[in-house]
Amino acid sequence: MSEKVYLNGVLVPREKASISPFDRGFLYGYGLFETVRSYGGRVFRLDRHLARLMHSAERFGLASQLDPAELEQAIYQTLEANRLLDARIRLTVAAGEGERGLSPPTSGKITTLVVVEKLTVPSRIYDEGISAALVSTRRNSQSPLPAIKSLNYLEGLIARAEAAALGADEAIMLNDRGYVSECSSSNIFLVVTGKLLTPSLESGILPGITREAVLELAHDSDIETMEGEIPPSDLVRADEVFITTSVREVVPVVMINSRPVGSGKPGEVTKRLMTAYKELVRREL
Repeated sequence: MSEKVYLNGVLVPREKASISPFDRGFLYGYGLFETVRSYGGRVFRLDRHLARLMHSAERFGLASQLDPAELEQAIYQTLEANRLLDARIRLTVAAGEGERGLSPPTSGKITTLVVVEKLTVPSRIYDEGISAALVSTRRNSQSPLPAIKSLNYLEGLIARAEAAALGADEAIMLNDRGYVSECSSSNIFLVVTGKLLTPSLESGILPGITREAVLELAHDSDIETMEGEIPPSDLVRADEVFITTSVREVVPVVMINSRPVGSGKPGEVTKRLMTAYKELVRREL
Protein backbone atom coordinates (compact mmCIF):
# COMPACT_ATOMS: atom_id res chain seq x y z
CA MET A 1 0.00 0.00 0.00
CA SER A 2 1.35 3.40 -0.98
CA GLU A 3 1.98 5.73 1.94
CA LYS A 4 -0.66 8.46 2.13
CA VAL A 5 -0.15 12.01 3.37
CA TYR A 6 -2.74 14.67 4.10
CA LEU A 7 -2.13 17.83 2.10
CA ASN A 8 -4.55 20.76 2.14
CA GLY A 9 -7.65 18.70 2.75
CA VAL A 10 -6.82 15.76 0.50
CA LEU A 11 -5.18 12.39 1.12
CA VAL A 12 -2.62 11.77 -1.60
CA PRO A 13 0.18 9.23 -2.21
CA ARG A 14 3.41 10.47 -0.72
CA GLU A 15 5.18 10.53 -4.10
CA LYS A 16 2.51 12.84 -5.53
CA ALA A 17 2.46 15.35 -2.68
CA SER A 18 4.01 18.72 -3.52
CA ILE A 19 4.01 22.28 -2.25
CA SER A 20 4.61 25.55 -4.07
CA PRO A 21 8.23 26.70 -4.45
CA PHE A 22 6.92 30.07 -3.24
CA ASP A 23 5.47 28.72 0.02
CA ARG A 24 6.65 31.04 2.79
CA GLY A 25 7.17 28.03 5.05
CA PHE A 26 9.81 26.76 2.63
CA LEU A 27 11.32 30.14 1.81
CA TYR A 28 11.43 31.65 5.31
CA GLY A 29 10.49 28.97 7.82
CA TYR A 30 7.19 30.81 8.28
CA GLY A 31 5.17 28.04 9.85
CA LEU A 32 4.64 25.70 12.76
CA PHE A 33 4.59 22.01 13.51
CA GLU A 34 3.62 19.53 16.19
CA THR A 35 4.94 15.99 16.56
CA VAL A 36 2.65 13.60 18.40
CA ARG A 37 2.41 9.91 19.12
CA SER A 38 -0.52 7.54 18.77
CA TYR A 39 -1.11 4.50 20.92
CA GLY A 40 -3.51 1.92 19.53
CA GLY A 41 -4.87 4.49 17.10
CA ARG A 42 -5.41 7.26 19.66
CA VAL A 43 -3.19 10.31 20.12
CA PHE A 44 -2.03 11.16 23.62
CA ARG A 45 -3.00 14.69 24.74
CA LEU A 46 -3.70 15.86 21.21
CA ASP A 47 -5.83 18.67 22.63
CA ARG A 48 -2.78 20.10 24.42
CA HIS A 49 -0.67 19.92 21.28
CA LEU A 50 -3.33 21.66 19.20
CA ALA A 51 -3.82 24.32 21.89
CA ARG A 52 -0.08 25.04 21.81
CA LEU A 53 -0.15 25.19 18.02
CA MET A 54 -3.07 27.63 18.03
CA HIS A 55 -1.38 29.81 20.64
CA SER A 56 1.72 30.04 18.44
CA ALA A 57 -0.43 30.56 15.33
CA GLU A 58 -1.87 33.69 16.95
CA ARG A 59 1.63 35.17 17.04
CA PHE A 60 2.26 34.11 13.44
CA GLY A 61 -1.01 35.59 12.16
CA LEU A 62 -2.21 32.17 11.01
CA ALA A 63 -4.81 31.29 13.63
CA SER A 64 -7.79 32.64 11.69
CA GLN A 65 -7.16 30.05 8.97
CA LEU A 66 -6.88 27.09 11.34
CA ASP A 67 -9.58 24.99 12.97
CA PRO A 68 -8.38 22.60 15.70
CA ALA A 69 -11.29 20.22 15.02
CA GLU A 70 -10.32 19.99 11.35
CA LEU A 71 -6.68 19.42 12.25
CA GLU A 72 -7.65 16.62 14.63
CA GLN A 73 -9.80 15.04 11.93
CA ALA A 74 -6.92 15.30 9.44
CA ILE A 75 -4.60 13.47 11.81
CA TYR A 76 -7.01 10.60 12.39
CA GLN A 77 -7.87 10.38 8.69
CA THR A 78 -4.18 10.02 7.86
CA LEU A 79 -3.67 7.38 10.54
CA GLU A 80 -6.62 5.38 9.21
CA ALA A 81 -5.55 5.74 5.58
CA ASN A 82 -2.14 4.29 6.44
CA ARG A 83 -3.63 1.59 8.69
CA LEU A 84 -1.37 2.54 11.58
CA LEU A 85 -2.14 2.25 15.28
CA ASP A 86 1.20 3.07 16.94
CA ALA A 87 2.71 5.92 14.97
CA ARG A 88 4.82 9.03 14.93
CA ILE A 89 2.73 11.86 13.50
CA ARG A 90 3.85 15.27 12.30
CA LEU A 91 1.40 18.07 11.65
CA THR A 92 2.85 21.02 9.72
CA VAL A 93 1.16 24.32 8.91
CA ALA A 94 2.93 26.91 6.77
CA ALA A 95 2.01 30.40 5.62
CA GLY A 96 1.65 29.29 2.00
CA GLU A 97 2.11 31.59 -0.97
CA GLY A 98 1.91 35.31 -0.38
CA GLU A 99 3.51 38.58 -1.26
CA ARG A 100 7.22 38.39 -1.95
CA GLY A 101 9.57 39.70 0.69
CA LEU A 102 9.27 39.77 4.46
CA SER A 103 5.87 41.42 4.84
CA PRO A 104 3.39 39.53 7.05
CA PRO A 105 1.08 37.25 5.06
CA THR A 106 -2.08 39.06 4.03
CA SER A 107 -3.35 36.80 1.28
CA GLY A 108 -3.12 33.25 0.05
CA LYS A 109 -4.01 29.99 1.71
CA ILE A 110 -1.92 28.26 4.32
CA THR A 111 -0.40 24.84 3.67
CA THR A 112 -1.49 22.01 5.95
CA LEU A 113 0.41 18.73 5.91
CA VAL A 114 0.08 15.56 8.00
CA VAL A 115 2.64 12.78 7.72
CA VAL A 116 2.50 9.55 9.73
CA GLU A 117 5.01 6.75 10.03
CA LYS A 118 5.27 3.51 11.93
CA LEU A 119 6.69 4.07 15.39
CA THR A 120 10.25 2.81 15.80
CA VAL A 121 11.86 3.54 19.16
CA PRO A 122 14.61 1.11 20.23
CA SER A 123 14.01 -0.36 23.69
CA ARG A 124 17.70 -0.04 24.55
CA ILE A 125 17.38 3.72 25.09
CA TYR A 126 15.13 3.01 28.08
CA ASP A 127 17.11 0.06 29.41
CA GLU A 128 20.59 1.49 28.88
CA GLY A 129 20.01 5.23 28.46
CA ILE A 130 21.62 7.64 26.01
CA SER A 131 24.61 9.98 25.99
CA ALA A 132 24.59 13.76 25.73
CA ALA A 133 27.10 16.54 25.27
CA LEU A 134 27.08 20.17 26.30
CA VAL A 135 27.41 22.13 23.04
CA SER A 136 28.38 25.68 22.16
CA THR A 137 25.13 26.52 20.33
CA ARG A 138 22.93 28.54 22.67
CA ARG A 139 19.26 29.36 23.06
CA ASN A 140 18.30 33.03 23.24
CA SER A 141 15.98 33.30 26.23
CA GLN A 142 14.82 36.73 25.01
CA SER A 143 13.73 35.41 21.60
CA PRO A 144 10.16 34.19 20.99
CA LEU A 145 11.43 31.25 18.92
CA PRO A 146 12.44 28.74 21.65
CA ALA A 147 8.86 28.74 22.97
CA ILE A 148 7.42 28.02 19.51
CA LYS A 149 7.73 24.89 17.41
CA SER A 150 8.45 26.83 14.25
CA LEU A 151 9.74 25.52 10.94
CA ASN A 152 12.95 27.42 11.64
CA TYR A 153 14.69 24.55 13.43
CA LEU A 154 18.24 25.38 12.44
CA GLU A 155 19.55 25.92 15.98
CA GLY A 156 18.46 22.44 17.01
CA LEU A 157 19.97 20.87 13.90
CA ILE A 158 23.29 22.63 14.44
CA ALA A 159 23.33 21.59 18.10
CA ARG A 160 22.54 17.95 17.28
CA ALA A 161 25.29 17.87 14.62
CA GLU A 162 27.74 19.30 17.16
CA ALA A 163 26.77 16.60 19.66
CA ALA A 164 27.12 13.87 17.04
CA ALA A 165 30.61 15.12 16.22
CA LEU A 166 31.42 14.65 19.92
CA GLY A 167 30.06 11.10 19.82
CA ALA A 168 26.88 11.90 21.77
CA ASP A 169 23.24 11.07 21.06
CA GLU A 170 21.77 14.39 22.20
CA ALA A 171 22.88 18.00 22.64
CA ILE A 172 22.42 19.99 25.85
CA MET A 173 22.15 23.71 25.17
CA LEU A 174 22.74 26.64 27.49
CA ASN A 175 20.92 29.94 27.10
CA ASP A 176 22.36 33.40 26.56
CA ARG A 177 22.79 33.83 30.33
CA GLY A 178 24.82 30.65 30.66
CA TYR A 179 22.13 28.48 32.29
CA VAL A 180 20.85 25.12 31.09
CA SER A 181 17.90 25.55 28.71
CA GLU A 182 16.96 22.38 26.82
CA CYS A 183 18.23 19.80 24.37
CA SER A 184 18.13 19.96 20.59
CA SER A 185 14.64 18.39 20.45
CA SER A 186 13.66 17.68 24.03
CA ASN A 187 13.23 19.11 27.51
CA ILE A 188 15.68 18.13 30.23
CA PHE A 189 15.32 17.15 33.90
CA LEU A 190 17.95 16.59 36.59
CA VAL A 191 17.76 14.79 39.92
CA VAL A 192 20.08 16.47 42.44
CA THR A 193 20.10 15.19 46.05
CA GLY A 194 16.60 13.78 45.62
CA LYS A 195 15.06 16.95 44.12
CA LEU A 196 13.79 17.07 40.54
CA LEU A 197 15.08 20.14 38.69
CA THR A 198 14.10 21.46 35.27
CA PRO A 199 14.73 24.78 33.51
CA SER A 200 11.88 27.28 33.84
CA LEU A 201 9.96 28.56 30.83
CA GLU A 202 11.88 31.83 31.21
CA SER A 203 15.11 29.93 30.45
CA GLY A 204 14.31 29.92 26.75
CA ILE A 205 12.66 26.53 26.35
CA LEU A 206 9.70 24.95 24.63
CA PRO A 207 6.74 24.38 26.97
CA GLY A 208 6.77 20.65 26.27
CA ILE A 209 3.59 18.60 26.57
CA THR A 210 5.53 15.64 27.98
CA ARG A 211 7.43 18.00 30.28
CA GLU A 212 4.09 19.22 31.62
CA ALA A 213 2.89 15.65 32.17
CA VAL A 214 6.08 14.70 34.04
CA LEU A 215 5.74 17.70 36.34
CA GLU A 216 2.16 16.59 37.10
CA LEU A 217 3.34 13.04 37.83
CA ALA A 218 6.16 14.26 40.07
CA HIS A 219 3.69 16.35 42.06
CA ASP A 220 1.32 13.40 42.41
CA SER A 221 4.22 11.19 43.52
CA ASP A 222 5.39 13.70 46.16
CA ILE A 223 8.71 14.23 44.39
CA GLU A 224 10.07 17.65 45.32
CA THR A 225 10.36 19.71 42.13
CA MET A 226 11.96 23.02 41.19
CA GLU A 227 11.64 25.00 37.97
CA GLY A 228 14.27 27.72 37.64
CA GLU A 229 17.72 28.69 36.44
CA ILE A 230 20.02 25.68 36.42
CA PRO A 231 23.78 26.27 36.23
CA PRO A 232 25.77 23.82 34.08
CA SER A 233 27.63 22.72 37.22
CA ASP A 234 24.43 20.90 38.24
CA LEU A 235 24.92 18.60 35.26
CA VAL A 236 28.14 17.42 36.88
CA ARG A 237 26.70 16.81 40.33
CA ALA A 238 23.37 15.37 39.18
CA ASP A 239 22.53 11.86 40.36
CA GLU A 240 20.19 11.37 37.41
CA VAL A 241 19.35 13.14 34.17
CA PHE A 242 16.57 12.42 31.70
CA ILE A 243 14.93 14.04 28.70
CA THR A 244 11.29 14.14 27.60
CA THR A 245 9.67 14.12 24.17
CA SER A 246 6.21 13.20 22.94
CA VAL A 247 7.50 10.36 20.78
CA ARG A 248 10.19 8.88 23.03
CA GLU A 249 8.46 9.78 26.32
CA VAL A 250 10.98 9.70 29.24
CA VAL A 251 14.54 8.75 28.27
CA PRO A 252 17.44 8.36 30.75
CA VAL A 253 20.70 10.20 30.06
CA VAL A 254 23.54 8.15 31.54
CA MET A 255 26.57 9.94 30.06
CA ILE A 256 27.33 13.65 29.66
CA ASN A 257 30.55 14.84 28.03
CA SER A 258 31.84 11.24 28.14
CA ARG A 259 31.41 11.10 31.93
CA PRO A 260 28.82 8.90 33.65
CA VAL A 261 25.80 10.49 35.29
CA GLY A 262 25.50 9.05 38.80
CA SER A 263 26.01 5.30 38.56
CA GLY A 264 26.04 5.44 34.76
CA LYS A 265 22.70 3.62 34.64
CA PRO A 266 19.06 4.78 34.61
CA GLY A 267 18.24 6.04 38.11
CA GLU A 268 15.36 5.18 40.40
CA VAL A 269 13.49 8.49 40.07
CA THR A 270 13.81 8.30 36.30
CA LYS A 271 12.51 4.73 36.19
CA ARG A 272 9.68 5.65 38.53
CA LEU A 273 8.58 8.49 36.24
CA MET A 274 9.02 6.35 33.13
CA THR A 275 6.57 3.84 34.57
CA ALA A 276 4.19 6.52 35.82
CA TYR A 277 4.12 8.15 32.38
CA LYS A 278 3.19 4.89 30.66
CA GLU A 279 0.44 4.38 33.23
CA LEU A 280 -0.81 7.92 32.58
CA VAL A 281 -1.03 7.22 28.84
CA ARG A 282 -2.98 4.01 29.46
CA ARG A 283 -5.30 5.77 31.90
CA GLU A 284 -6.09 8.74 29.64
CA LEU A 285 -6.47 6.74 26.44
